[in-house]
Amino acid sequence: MAAVYKFKPYNVGRWVIWSLFALVLLAAPLVFTSNLSVTMLAQMGIAIIACLSYNILLGQGGMLSFGHAVYTGLGSYMAIHALNAVSGGKLHIPVSLLPIVGGVAGMGFAILLGWVTTRKSGTPFAMITLGVAELVFAMSLMFSEFFGGEAGVSGNRVAGEAFFGLTYGPQIQVYYLIAIYTFVCVALMYAFTQTPLGRILNAVRDNPERVEFIGYNTQRVRYMAFIIAGFFAGIAGGLGALNFEIVTAEVVGAGRSGAYLLFTFLGGATFFFGPIIGAILMIIAFVLLSELTKAWLLYLGLVFLFMVMYAPGGIASLIMMNLRVAKFGKLRQIWASYLGLGLTAIVMLAGAGAMIEMVYHLQLNSALGDTVKFMGATLNAKSLDSWFGSAFVMLTGLGLFELARRQFARDWGEIQTDIEKEIKRRENAA
Repeated sequence: MAAVYKFKPYNVGRWVIWSLFALVLLAAPLVFTSNLSVTMLAQMGIAIIACLSYNILLGQGGMLSFGHAVYTGLGSYMAIHALNAVSGGKLHIPVSLLPIVGGVAGMGFAILLGWVTTRKSGTPFAMITLGVAELVFAMSLMFSEFFGGEAGVSGNRVAGEAFFGLTYGPQIQVYYLIAIYTFVCVALMYAFTQTPLGRILNAVRDNPERVEFIGYNTQRVRYMAFIIAGFFAGIAGGLGALNFEIVTAEVVGAGRSGAYLLFTFLGGATFFFGPIIGAILMIIAFVLLSELTKAWLLYLGLVFLFMVMYAPGGIASLIMMNLRVAKFGKLRQIWASYLGLGLTAIVMLAGAGAMIEMVYHLQLNSALGDTVKFMGATLNAKSLDSWFGSAFVMLTGLGLFELARRQFARDWGEIQTDIEKEIKRRENAA
């Protein structure tokens, strides 16, 4: 029988995307050179690994977890203890390998806790993860020998012998270490989505009954995915321990788990690159937005509310839908509607934001006077004119936004109809 050879061309687009990703990681600190920028970039790399590991559960496996911070946090604790052992001469491994210690720890705890957690799916799974998270957080305040109590556990990353001259004292050296781990972990997690286990995990998410019917153990599939997610979560935790040189009980708290859930959803759990977007937004919100206003959590909650209502697929879904429109050459027909939506939304949010800032000023900063600065304007929190003006701007923007939204909905519907017709035409022509 003659051998048959098939030529499989390289996926040029995939090579371009991964090369650009590596280039961005390499060049980012050369563009954003301030200490704050480099620190934020390092935190973004850690958050990308953490959110992608969480998305193995949520997006790939359909497992809503309220306790993912358990595995990032315990990985951080094990890594900081290993770092202190290196500093004390009890452990002889390079500092650059300590994130692997965190990953192994995260995987170990996932093996231990995941067997019970993954025996259920759906809402029971979510409730079990919440219970485990509360249990571990309570333990972090009880066993101070390991968790360090409220003060946490601190360390010094400039420990052991220099690795190729790298001491990891300067923040830029730590950033590039995080960047390397980020690229490798993102590549490995993407590769996991292409494996038979990754594919069957998607099937368990979509139709577990049918998966069981064809002979697979759905609990075992969820358990294996849970272990893999725990490993990468632990790596993120280990990198966090090196970056901050301190680990406190906050890293295993419900707030951290909620942040992973919220921003993975905002980025888009149904697409691989969605959690990357969410991780970047998480650091921007926690570092920059929290410094700009005390009401940042309220704004974040409102964004989450509107995303759930109008774009449940997250930012990634919006990007992919518009790429589909652009592919058929229809994007230029809708740019005016986008402009109208954007401008009216800014007007509406300006009015609402002014009212929110005045409320927060009255509640938290009333001793500093009656005036508050917002978007270059001076508002008097106790003046009826400021309240009336803010309400008028908000309601005007809301009305105009609704008109723009209706026009956008009509234009979008017409474009989708044209695209479906074009698809059918091409199918008939083929």
